[in-house]
Amino acid sequence: MSENTGGRIAVFDTLRGLTIISMVLFHATYDIAYIYGVSLPWFTTGPFQDIWRCSISWTFLALAGWMTSLSRNNLKRGAVYAAAALLVFVATTVASVDTAVNFGILFCMAGCTFIYTALRPLINRINPVLGVLAALALFALTYGIPRHDYAIEGLAWLGFPSPTFTSGDYYPLLPYLFMYLAGAFGARVFQTYIHEGYPTWMRRDWCPPLSAIGRHSLVIYLAHQPLLIVLFTLLLG
Repeated sequence: MSENTGGRIAVFDTLRGLTIISMVLFHATYDIAYIYGVSLPWFTTGPFQDIWRCSISWTFLALAGWMTSLSRNNLKRGAVYAAAALLVFVATTVASVDTAVNFGILFCMAGCTFIYTALRPLINRINPVLGVLAALALFALTYGIPRHDYAIEGLAWLGFPSPTFTSGDYYPLLPYLFMYLAGAFGARVFQTYIHEGYPTWMRRDWCPPLSAIGRHSLVIYLAHQPLLIVLFTLLLG
């Protein structure tokens, strides 16, 4: 996550760190409410849970898309996401603490990164402002697709879950590919129309603890849920 000449751009680490903290708090709240049965009506009823979840996942996807312009090797990055997604699937299947994660956000980030890499020559020919607007419009138009059941099997990864499909974390390519692409186009808008390169204030590490969390976001993502389960089992079990 660096430009060829300037090193890391700390503002992205800081934003990712804030989002990781929000994610850990979200999953802790989810575990307390749904696994350990503590009554939290403010979380389990009404729209707050969905809004909180979207604030986390959409930020992760947009940031991952933005990183396409900064990554030295997007194929390698996609492979790391894919390996992590497989690890999460195996771990949640074996543990059986909650519903196993099939086609979760790490799968989505891997798939989006591979698709972007394959289509990059075509994507780079699109005006980035039009690209952002089109990606956001398509995200809105396709947002409801995976919220229905379809009488077909094997297409849950794309966004067409069957009645038998279940997952504890579900982010198919439709509609979330478009949020990823909005981030990728957003990076080009910034560098083309707003600021050539990244200014000093974006490179400065304003909050080292947060940026450190952001730099290790994938490790924290993989480790936090088992640690939460152990903690809550000791405290609430």
